[in-house]
Amino acid sequence: MENEYKLLGGAMVTIALAISALVVIPYIQVEKVEPSPGLKPYTSEQLRGRGVYISNGCVYCHSQQPRSQSQAPDFQRGWGRASVAGDYYYDTPHLLGTMRTGPDLFNIGARQPSVDWHLGHLYQPRAYVPGSNMPSYPFLFDIKDKAEEGDKVVNLPGNFAPEGKVVVAKPETMDLVAYLLALDHTYPVDPQSVLN
Repeated sequence: MENEYKLLGGAMVTIALAISALVVIPYIQVEKVEPSPGLKPYTSEQLRGRGVYISNGCVYCHSQQPRSQSQAPDFQRGWGRASVAGDYYYDTPHLLGTMRTGPDLFNIGARQPSVDWHLGHLYQPRAYVPGSNMPSYPFLFDIKDKAEEGDKVVNLPGNFAPEGKVVVAKPETMDLVAYLLALDHTYPVDPQSVLN
């Protein structure tokens, strides 16, 4: 019976240490983090677009967390500076991502500031990035005989446009593009001042 108590006690100590290391200490480190200077709250349109981003599973293939130059070549890839805790102040839930099947999107709004590029890329990624393994999202668009007033027509290159038809972005697609354009963290930060 004594060995069972030792085993139970050891297990409880191990669990307590794990909770401290993985939950309590990180919470203490970031509980007083303020938004990075230059970071703006999302608009309602961008928040709706963030919901589209989540519901379509974009986070499964794209991260939003470039690493420091000492850890990875993210900066050389053109993904921008390493992220800091204050960059995610308005993100709930955080969409850091776990894989990089596609490029990091932390600064996609700065790298690709064109609404037309994003719309075309969502409709047919290979028209803009040959060899891309990103799926197309045709359900985010309507195919019409002709555009109506207020429609945002997607201008596709060459043979990617449906013949005799126009591709029109749905409202949720425009929200998604607004969210992607909001991912512009090119403002300067001091990484040392973030965790004070």
